[in-house]
Amino acid sequence: MYLVLPLAAVAWSQQPATDAALRQLTEGNRRYADVHLKHPHQDQQRRVELSTAQHPFAAILSCSDSRVPPEVVFDEGLGDLFVVRVAGNIVDDAVLGSLEYAAEHLHTPLIVVLGHTSCGAVAATADGGEVHDHVRSLVEAIKPAVEAARKLPGDLKQNSVRTNVLQSLKLLRESKPTLVRLEHKGELRIIGAIYGLKTGTVEWLKD
Repeated sequence: MYLVLPLAAVAWSQQPATDAALRQLTEGNRRYADVHLKHPHQDQQRRVELSTAQHPFAAILSCSDSRVPPEVVFDEGLGDLFVVRVAGNIVDDAVLGSLEYAAEHLHTPLIVVLGHTSCGAVAATADGGEVHDHVRSLVEAIKPAVEAARKLPGDLKQNSVRTNVLQSLKLLRESKPTLVRLEHKGELRIIGAIYGLKTGTVEWLKD
């Protein structure tokens, strides 16, 4: 079951950094879905400001699919998001290292695992069949999520998209020592979400 989070009428200054980051993503996605884009932080001044340092407010692990660019679907700009993209939004050592860097060294308070509807990597894994070369590594990483989805009622591929996000989410939340420590201290929140290709909206998965 998905939960679409309502916008809270609370000033960001009164919220923990994790809540403020989630609120900013939610508002940005709403602007995108409603076609009321602001295109923030995309001018020359912003580019110059970021030439010496970066302070992204959220890190996004998303699929490489060309239809799901996080900076676009959340209506953000330069320096706002630390984005890691890999087909099927899977977790491996390179992904973990990248997100650890964002959380510990850039002090990014929020990590989002962003799956999407009609994910080709997930669909290919659910369909089975022979895969070649390094694509096999993607399929092997997604397989446990598909097997878990086979036990659920409803559409296998849709359910697999969800279980695949939950699988990546679990791997991140159990990653020691850095991510576990930061989340335990309340300095980091790790959540899952699914982007709808047709609607343009992001649905946040309930913890």
